[in-house]
Amino acid sequence: MENLKPLEQNLDISFSDRSLLLRALTHRSFVNENPETALQDNERLEFLGDAVVDFVVGAYLYSRFPEMDEGQLTTLRAALVKTNTLADFAQELEIGPYLRLGFGEEENGGRERAPILCAAFEAVIGAIYLDHGVEKAQVLIERLAGPALVEIRENALHKDAKSEFQVWAQARFNVTPHYKVVESSGPDHAKTFTIQVFIGEEAWGKGSGPSKQSAAQAAAGDALDRAEQQ
Repeated sequence: MENLKPLEQNLDISFSDRSLLLRALTHRSFVNENPETALQDNERLEFLGDAVVDFVVGAYLYSRFPEMDEGQLTTLRAALVKTNTLADFAQELEIGPYLRLGFGEEENGGRERAPILCAAFEAVIGAIYLDHGVEKAQVLIERLAGPALVEIRENALHKDAKSEFQVWAQARFNVTPHYKVVESSGPDHAKTFTIQVFIGEEAWGKGSGPSKQSAAQAAAGDALDRAEQQ
């Protein structure tokens, strides 16, 4: 437990019940390989933290952008709570080194896998909520969301690349792009998908991600970069 103090400093939170933080850092692979431990994995805390993150980010955007309509707010929230963004938050807080992983997950680079980091971040938020209430969770989330939001808006990372590329392709070629999974790797709970987007028979872009949806968005973004050069 004493080894968690540096992480608490990163979080700027001192836990009254540090076992909550330890549970938030415990992946199910660790519990599966160490059945004698009485500690639960972090999946219930992840479920709770996911709800807290959604609420806090929604309230933050609602207050910060009173002029925005529901659609714009929804798009920004999706960009802030997506897997890769929350995994970036986990890396910023240096959560990875404190994760309790099973041997197989450790060997597969689990400490750097976006889905695992995202889940751990949400679980930590859930633990903070149970230990200190929503206010402390809100302070931490907004501390991380502020700079991320600036980057998202400056680089238009909240845009729907698939929709934009479809509009472009239909205007240019009168054809709707189609997407194809060309590769998938990793265990079932942490797969990485690679998708190509085609106009007719020609591949226009390629992207990878922890879900087919994120990989397709990455492929569409790659295709849009090529389209801008036409």
